[in-house]
Amino acid sequence: MKAIVVTDQAAGAAGLTLADRPTPDPAGNDVLVEVHASGYTPGELTWEGTWTDRLGRDRTPSVPGHEMAGVVAALGYGTAGLAVGQRVFGLADWTRDGTLAEYVAIEARNVAPLPGDVDFTVGASLVISGLTAWQGLFVHGQVQSGQSILVHGAAGGVGSIVTQLAKEAGAYIIGTGRAADRHAALGYGAQEFVDLENDSLADVGGVDLVFDVIGGDIGAQSAALIRPGGTLVTIAGPPEVWPTHGRAIDFVVEADRAQLGELAARVRDGRLRTNIDNVVSLDDAVTALNPKTRAKGKTIVRVRP
Repeated sequence: MKAIVVTDQAAGAAGLTLADRPTPDPAGNDVLVEVHASGYTPGELTWEGTWTDRLGRDRTPSVPGHEMAGVVAALGYGTAGLAVGQRVFGLADWTRDGTLAEYVAIEARNVAPLPGDVDFTVGASLVISGLTAWQGLFVHGQVQSGQSILVHGAAGGVGSIVTQLAKEAGAYIIGTGRAADRHAALGYGAQEFVDLENDSLADVGGVDLVFDVIGGDIGAQSAALIRPGGTLVTIAGPPEVWPTHGRAIDFVVEADRAQLGELAARVRDGRLRTNIDNVVSLDDAVTALNPKTRAKGKTIVRVRP
């Protein structure tokens, strides 16, 4: 099969190459998925699991990409609940070859049925961003109707979904980003917008929840905005500053079939839309995943036409 591989950690995204790789065999409780569309997170080239297996052994050349949508091609021994030919989408394991390939072997529990009226590109774009947003808001942030939420990167891949889900939950949303992101953030449902390059975060006042995708100084400033009993949720690493009278949670997204189903249902009925900036073929993926300009949303690799 054709796949994007990496072999040199120091090279970063410049080390991505298109190569021929053996088609994986599904292990017990796996499914082999014929990948139709795949997502990619640039930060994963800094993750230990991209380069080593669970025992710390080098596993290069490795295939990056962890979100996919496709069709079940084969079942591993003992796999139940899915069928060959079924449309699915899901999150590949961090320490196994990923989804920037024509086939991926993935634990069956990590995928969910993809409705026939949801395009493969949309399904792939929904996995990491959607699960991150859902878990940050509802599992860790325990958002409630009427609360105020500061959403950093509200026009980005994760932030745009956070904003839409928070709006549906009845929260008051203050989005942040660059000046050029204002229109998009408001379009996703933010009631206010803060230009991080020109406005002062301190002027926001107190909020019940901060969803931080940036970290650093922005994360530190955000901690001071948390009201008593409020929560700072971050995916940018352990917070450097904690809220004085609240809590802080740093988490890594996990696969969850039920949550994927909730997200797909919202896409189907128009309550949720993903932020796709670019769709490219697998042959063109290496160039597309080394962008010369800032992406406004996710780049999705369409592996099959």
